[in-house]
Amino acid sequence: MRLLSFALPLALSASMAAAGPIAFGGSWNEQRLQLFGSNDYSFNGGSLGIASDNAVSLAWTRTNRSDWGATSASWNWSVDQSVPATNLARKGGDDRNISIYFVFLPEADAAAMEGANIRQLNGNPNVRILQYVWGGNHSRGALQNSPYAPGQGANVILRSAGTGSHSESVNLASDFSRAFGGSPGALVGIAVSADSDDTGSSIRASVSNLAIR
Repeated sequence: MRLLSFALPLALSASMAAAGPIAFGGSWNEQRLQLFGSNDYSFNGGSLGIASDNAVSLAWTRTNRSDWGATSASWNWSVDQSVPATNLARKGGDDRNISIYFVFLPEADAAAMEGANIRQLNGNPNVRILQYVWGGNHSRGALQNSPYAPGQGANVILRSAGTGSHSESVNLASDFSRAFGGSPGALVGIAVSADSDDTGSSIRASVSNLAIR
């Protein structure tokens, strides 16, 4: 997942997501990572299809101001083809089937940087990113500092590597407090990624019924 934690805040300078349930539609864009192959994403309103073959990238959207105060989220996800189990705490070799990112800024920063460009967002030291992960070889609920953005990004493990279909419900405020301390501030963006480049493997997966509250 090279540079992924930093690529995400870089991407959050454009369009907005719909309020309430988060539709996978026109407000989503793909953020490619230099030097690496790109995933294929299929945006189908209520669902996002993901195909990753020795590749890594992310799909992202901004949230509306009315969603900045969200403290919980839920979604369904499914994996038909999985990467091997990896050590997500190690930089390089940390492939995962799906990560869902929730990006936070203090409210004052969110308001001040609503029209910020990519460089300005990347330079904000107050960005915090919760990454809910299906992958790795760790126990459910394990919390890790991101090896790419220590102190700014945290992995919350929900599923170890493998196939299947599951429904998830998470408490963003509680997990933010565990990871970083304090309250999350404003939820300014959401992203989904798949990462198969380190193991040269393939992923076939989907995310659906994503909602924040």
